[in-house]
Parts: sequence; C-alpha cells; structure tokens
Amino acid sequence: MASETKALVARKGRLRQRYDNEYRLVAGCVPYRVTTDGQPEVLMVSTPNRDDLVFPKGGWEDDEDVYEAACREALEEAGVRGTINRTTLGLWVFRSKSSQDSDSPRGACKGYIFALEVAEELDHWPEQDTHGRQWVSPADAYRLCRYEWMREALSALLDRLPVICHCQTPEKVKPTAPNLNERAGMYMMMKAAATADRAVALC
Repeated sequence: MASETKALVARKGRLRQRYDNEYRLVAGCVPYRVTTDGQPEVLMVSTPNRDDLVFPKGGWEDDEDVYEAACREALEEAGVRGTINRTTLGLWVFRSKSSQDSDSPRGACKGYIFALEVAEELDHWPEQDTHGRQWVSPADAYRLCRYEWMREALSALLDRLPVICHCQTPEKVKPTAPNLNERAGMYMMMKAAATADRAVALC
C-alpha cells in the first residue's frame, strides 16, 4: 500500500480538458461519513492563502467519465476513496476568479457535484502539500463554505441521508450569510434529471 500511495500523482494541465462550447466541465464531490452515533460529517479541503474550505473538484478530462473524474479529484485533493452516488447533487455554472467581470461563457465552468461516502483515508495523497483536509459537522461546513453553490450541494446531500431525520436541518444550522460580492463565485443552479436507482461505483 505504501508503494501504491507514493506512486499516486495528480494530473496537471488541461490538455485533456472537456468543454461544453466555451464552458470548462468540472466534476467534484461532497465526501461524507456517518459517525457511530448516527451524525453526518463532511470532508473539506483547504487551499493556499485562504481561511475558508472547499469540497474537492477539478477538471473533467476526456479519458474518464464524470464519476471517475469526481473520484479522482477526491483522491488527489483529499486523499480519500469511497462509493459515489451517481445521482448528481446538482449542476452549477460558476466563474473562475480571473473571469468574474466577464459576461462571456469563456472562463466559466459547469460543475457536476456528487455525494461520495468515504471508505478509505490515505496517509499520503498527491496534493497534500497544497490541500489539507478536515472533517466538519454540517453546521461548521455552512460557515466555512466559500460559495453559496457549495452550501446548496451540502443541503442536497443532507436531504438524502436518512440519518438526518434526527439531526438539525440545514435551515436550522445555516448561519446568516455574510455580505458577498455578488459576482464572486456567482453561479446558477441547473436541476439535473434525478434517477430512481442508486447506481454506485467504488473508486
């Protein structure tokens, strides 16, 4: 296992990046687990020079499907593997930091976000020098999320978990939203077609 984890290398560059017209396609997930007392926790990652946390996500490449891309990002950024629920939590359109003031699709991303039930945490992972990881409660996650679309993805996850019936709902734990630049992390949510079956893939 030690030699296997040492061999893991994060993908770099955008030579294989998928696009939908001018939108860069992104895949990510909300990694979660349920504690022994039935409470959900989610795994978030830190990024350099920021105090807030994010969920793992990154470019969807042309030699993988969207589920593989989401699992790969969780492995590269957070060092976790698990079972991905193939019913998306949602599809969001948002802008990169460098294109906040543009109305063109160029520089914008379409992001597919999934739930990932964590089964394994690696001691070493490809991007651990730039991405720390932290298990947090849903209430703390709401406070720490950088953008509103992340809170919406978290809400969609919590709505699905049967254990949430005896936990606080997102509306009860969600703090008052801070004053944000309206264009910073601006997105629109596009309802993805839900499927009745819970198809999963181990990754």
